[in-house]
Amino acid sequence: MYLTHIKICNFKNIADAELDFSPKVNCFLGNNGMGKSNLLDAVYYLSFCKSFTGMTDAMLLRHGEDFAMVQASYIRKEVEEELSLGMARGRRKTLKRKGKEYQRLSSHIGAFPLVLSSPQDIDIIRGTGEERRRFIDIVISQSDPVYLDELIRYNKALEQRNKLLRDRVADVNLYMALELQMERSASYIHRMRTARIDTLAEIFDRYYRTIAGENESVTLTYESVLNEPGRTLTDLFEQARRRDEILGHTTVGIHRDDIEMSLNGMPMRKAGSQGQCKTYVIALKLAQYEFLRDTSAMHPMLLLDDIFDKLDATRVEHIMEIVTRDGFGQIFITDTNRTHLDEIMSRTSGDYRMWLVESGTLKPLHQ
Repeated sequence: MYLTHIKICNFKNIADAELDFSPKVNCFLGNNGMGKSNLLDAVYYLSFCKSFTGMTDAMLLRHGEDFAMVQASYIRKEVEEELSLGMARGRRKTLKRKGKEYQRLSSHIGAFPLVLSSPQDIDIIRGTGEERRRFIDIVISQSDPVYLDELIRYNKALEQRNKLLRDRVADVNLYMALELQMERSASYIHRMRTARIDTLAEIFDRYYRTIAGENESVTLTYESVLNEPGRTLTDLFEQARRRDEILGHTTVGIHRDDIEMSLNGMPMRKAGSQGQCKTYVIALKLAQYEFLRDTSAMHPMLLLDDIFDKLDATRVEHIMEIVTRDGFGQIFITDTNRTHLDEIMSRTSGDYRMWLVESGTLKPLHQ
């Protein structure tokens, strides 16, 4: 699968842009703050129906404008596809595929698979368990729509249970009805997380060693209250009910799961240098790409946003070798350093394209 054409209007600082892409490598060169990441965010939004920066839809509208639009053409499983996104201030966003509007945006997730690596990925290591859960949920949801549905059901029931706790509701039957739904959803979510993290860990280890060398050993370990055989969520809820009532929120459940990330047996967030942490998250995203490619039977789009900063030349070289292999499909790369981009394109056989980005304007560069 690959993106052939995009038209953007009033998205972040991009007032008006229309680009035709290479099916292989597309590079965007420019100083920080010029709009390189905004172009990638528009592409990301079409796959996930939200910004990778966490900005609200209203914040994505260009300053002083009341609407934004992104239209794109793809080749997906050798068939032409059209997506159209519309946003207007104070109104619900719309996403149309082949001219037909989605009624549930969640049903779109995974249809146009995409993997993004950006500087914000460091939060997967340095941040809270919520960041790591978000990462694994994105990995699994793009390849398993049932997982996403169960995750939505669990979170909705969790929100309702927390409201009961905040409102000091004492009716045990109300709690039990919600907890049974959470138990059913959590069982599936836990099973999928266990299996998928194991698979991802094997791929991840291989990529990390390719980039960093054989002297560093990395692991991913899934931590969950349901890891202990025979333990059920309903039992845990019952045991924690009094504490939850005092605190006013649900203190146990798969919404508290985490992934322990280690380097040479030590917690990565404590033991990893800046370069090692960046290598770690890039290897994670490359592993995510291979996992998604194998499970979706498509080559996802790969977005690499300013990933070479703070990496030594050897690691940059190894990453370039990986992403220009035949196993990768269409790639979008941003950088402030043209040397990196020229080096990548020199390795790429076939079509590639480059643009200069200045204040939201994208100009083709001669190759």
